[in-house]
Amino acid sequence: MAKKDFLKGAAVGVILTAAVALGGFTAWVRENTPAKNTVLSDKGTRDKLEYLETLIDAKYMDEKDEEKLEEGLYAGLIYGLGDTYSRYYTAEEYEQESTGNAGSYVGIGVLIMQNSDGGILVTECYEGGPAELAGIEDGDVISAVDGIDITEMTTEEVSDMIKNDEDKSVVLTVHREDVEEPFDVTVSVSDVELPAVFHEMLENHIGYVRISEFTMVAPGQFEEALADLKAQGMEKLVIDLRYNPGGILTSVCDILRQILPEGLIVYMEDKYGNRREENCDGETPLDMPLAVIVNGESASASEVFAGAVQDYGIGTIVGTTTYGKGVVQSLYTLKDGSAVKLTTEKYYTPNGRSIHEVGIEPDVEVKLDTSLLNKEEITHKDDNQLQAAVKALEDK
Repeated sequence: MAKKDFLKGAAVGVILTAAVALGGFTAWVRENTPAKNTVLSDKGTRDKLEYLETLIDAKYMDEKDEEKLEEGLYAGLIYGLGDTYSRYYTAEEYEQESTGNAGSYVGIGVLIMQNSDGGILVTECYEGGPAELAGIEDGDVISAVDGIDITEMTTEEVSDMIKNDEDKSVVLTVHREDVEEPFDVTVSVSDVELPAVFHEMLENHIGYVRISEFTMVAPGQFEEALADLKAQGMEKLVIDLRYNPGGILTSVCDILRQILPEGLIVYMEDKYGNRREENCDGETPLDMPLAVIVNGESASASEVFAGAVQDYGIGTIVGTTTYGKGVVQSLYTLKDGSAVKLTTEKYYTPNGRSIHEVGIEPDVEVKLDTSLLNKEEITHKDDNQLQAAVKALEDK
């Protein structure tokens, strides 16, 4: 597998979504009496905010942006919690966050970056996506979209141009290595499902599944991967959660329901002691040896997965201790399109273990060979953690 796929990080965590109808922050302050014992109920705080804005008007050299000042107030309020996982999103940021969690977007199914010689470089075509079906290849350079030169545009500008195309198809001017002249390719613009689950058959009928993130589309992709491997004669299974930062709680639970016996998957408790549970009906328990590979960047939803497998004893956890994020964030959307993500609950494994700031300890501890970090391409035979997982399966 490519190093760019293998080395991923940053805990995004377990996310729930909710919606609340709240108006503008400053407008609310002006029109309402703040609730007691809140930051804004203190007259000194309100006076200080007003003084700071007056000071900006009088002394700040450049023009102020009222909208950005207002957004800064909201972001600062959440920042003041001192919680790594709570944050405020502008409407634009929330749209990007929602796309990432959903695991799908409107586009042509490519991963792109700025090309050093101008234009946009296609670094990856998603399998089965519109671009691949139209004949676009990894390494192609795009210089124009619908005849409009894009050599000086950013990747964001090009993505927006494609996404907002009214004809639902675009004509790309493509430059390809070993092809003398550029040529045009018509590609449809549609809903594209981002790959989150990757699978292949290893030697000795061992299936290998890597889950990069628990997006909304991951359960369906996992089900298809499992069915394909079983059709190929899979007898043992390795699930790789290394560098998986987490994702959506319902996603990891829907995947676990495909392999766990009947019982509790995970439970959550809020600050009032209210408990919520996610359960499995046990209709499709995994009937073969299982190993799950984790590391220090396997976080949150990945730890829900590893914790459940470990508590039920249906598989061997291999690798190094996980990240240790055992808290759940709830996402509250505001009517102006912005949103707030707040830490609202702690979660516990089926046996009642809290892994927050502790992590899941592997059954078989194996550190990744440091020499692999300098390799552009890591083969399965090089991957000592994967080989340890295979050995754990063979020992079974």
